[in-house]
Amino acid sequence: MARTLLVVPTAAGASLARTCLGVVRALDRQGVNVGFVKPVAQPRDDGGPDRSTALVRATTALHPPEPLSTDQLERQLGSGGLDVVLEKAVAAWQPVHHQYDVVVVEGLSPGPAKLYASGLNQALARALDADVLLAAGWPAADAAGGGHRGARTAEPGPSQAADTAESLAERLAITASGYSSGEHERVIGCVVNGVPAKDTSAAAQLGDALAQRKLRLLAAVPHRPELAWLRVRDLVRELGPRVLSEGDLSRRIKEVAVFAQGIPGGLRMLTEGRLVIVPGDRHDVVMAACLAELSGTRLAALLLSVGTEPDPRVWDLTRATRATGLPILVVDDSSYETATRVRDLDPGLPIDDLERIEAVTDTIADALDASWLESLPSSARSRRLSPAAFRYQLVEQSSAAGACLVLPEGTEPRIVQAAVACADRGIARSVLLGPPDQVADLAGSLGLHLPDGVTVVDPQAVAERYVAPLAALRERRGWTEEMARDHLADPITVGTMMLQQGEVDGLVAGAVHTTAATVRPALQILGTRPGSRLVSSVFFMCLPDEVVVYGDCAINPQPGAEDLADIAIQSAASARAFGIEPRVAMISYSTGTSGSGVDVDKVAEATRIVRELEPGLAVDGPLQYDAAAIVSVGQTKRPGSAVAGRANVFIFPDLNTGNTTYKAVQRSAQVVSVGPMLQGLAKPVNDLSRGALVDDIVYTVALTAIQSRA
Repeated sequence: MARTLLVVPTAAGASLARTCLGVVRALDRQGVNVGFVKPVAQPRDDGGPDRSTALVRATTALHPPEPLSTDQLERQLGSGGLDVVLEKAVAAWQPVHHQYDVVVVEGLSPGPAKLYASGLNQALARALDADVLLAAGWPAADAAGGGHRGARTAEPGPSQAADTAESLAERLAITASGYSSGEHERVIGCVVNGVPAKDTSAAAQLGDALAQRKLRLLAAVPHRPELAWLRVRDLVRELGPRVLSEGDLSRRIKEVAVFAQGIPGGLRMLTEGRLVIVPGDRHDVVMAACLAELSGTRLAALLLSVGTEPDPRVWDLTRATRATGLPILVVDDSSYETATRVRDLDPGLPIDDLERIEAVTDTIADALDASWLESLPSSARSRRLSPAAFRYQLVEQSSAAGACLVLPEGTEPRIVQAAVACADRGIARSVLLGPPDQVADLAGSLGLHLPDGVTVVDPQAVAERYVAPLAALRERRGWTEEMARDHLADPITVGTMMLQQGEVDGLVAGAVHTTAATVRPALQILGTRPGSRLVSSVFFMCLPDEVVVYGDCAINPQPGAEDLADIAIQSAASARAFGIEPRVAMISYSTGTSGSGVDVDKVAEATRIVRELEPGLAVDGPLQYDAAAIVSVGQTKRPGSAVAGRANVFIFPDLNTGNTTYKAVQRSAQVVSVGPMLQGLAKPVNDLSRGALVDDIVYTVALTAIQSRA
């Protein structure tokens, strides 16, 4: 039976929406079939749509029903129609309840104009027969959720933390008492956001204080100030300034400074991520800010007050700054009024700020008690591997692998960013190939510090030591040491030799090189692994509800029947390695014996070979794509098949079909694809798309790290 989890706040500022997103994310990671409902919209000052529902739609595959508007709710309550309100809430919840194992329901936040919120939340808990999760914010903390954006809060001492924990636990207990008579039957636990990260005793003290009141602490979400950093784009959207130079509006506002002091005393204010507010006629400050930007200090923006633009001669002198991406904006208010308006900017999560949404959601999901999450869903239903679960497993498994990978394109900005992200998240250590000074300058220009998990090696400085081993490896092909030396001018070849010599565990390239340039050295130097006929590839396609595997979409143009069988067996093994129990569909334009021809016969023969070599593998073919993927079509065209309509590994008959299909699905359905992951090589090498984003590279690194321990 599905469970309903009603998340309610103890007070305003409890980060209710974020808590709901975190719970949904944590359950989705575990493959739990989780749904979301918000019965009543939360009014916004700007009159925009309900943020929670929009956030869920933007970050998940869920499509929650539209909530009842606050105006509708208040009109109904004013006429004494609470029962009608509850009926509408149940009507929105009921269809979702039938579809999912766990349904997360967001309650209503209290406020001066919503004195009815607590009573309505209690009525909802009864109407939906819901378990209740209480959300709260640590007092005076900046919220990973809860508190005041930009506030600098001193870490409390032990006695202060203990007092805060006691008062917060008491408030949670008072709220919990409204959901039961006597014992807290409905309240199953509490999530507290913004708990001091430096005081490790704070969470323990809060847990003890709650336990004394028979409440359970399910998550002490740590205070992370960077989760409150708005983008300059958000400031522009809300303040509507004149834009003198747009620059990079995605820059984060870490701190705000009203520049009153003269130069050079005020230079200490020109720091990374600082929004500098100053009248436009303070040309000394304008010049100093532009010089700081040109020297590598990435300010958030320069916000000129009192409606004054810089003198044209000064503006001309600072022309070079425009190329750095520094936004320069003008508002008509005074500096003090401008600073006040910036302070009062909406602290909520903008729908289009996916980076911040993901970070906030993951922080809450990471903090939730794993044993409690396991206890939520019904054990009667099978679990699926959702995209969030797949990505989470990638990070967890790659971290456990402890691999070191070589990234030959070390002077490409995306590669440097990905290497730093992988080190920070514990995914893998990286060796960047490139001139150390050039890589260091690039990292600095990106505002990055290369951590201990990233090493920089000049490929030309080490190439000579691989000359003799490479010539020996290719001796049968007639390579001399001079030929080997010529090939080692290519950093991918240097990286492949590092892998062959056991100095690293894997290689990732292709951000600025073709697939052939990445794969050819691997084939020449590493060769295929024992038992593999060929090298092939798979993409992990993150469909809205699950992750499926496509192979081969990148390497083999016209595989024969035996090659196709080998690709299927390799792809099934890859699926299994990443938590997908394979059901393999051998794709064709014909299902079963409905068609004939050389191409159909090839797929039928490949299916026979797979069954012979892997008798325990669920495989069927030939199958048309719809017969493989759609339950109703599969039951009609291939009744009795264990794969038809339920396939999660799709093997295409040739590269033309596979590559076309994967790109069509990826682009038309806006599906995230992870890969290609190469299969069959003696050691792991993976190719990137030249249009790969930083996240694409990070997940490819994670795939490669996991492969290195297979």
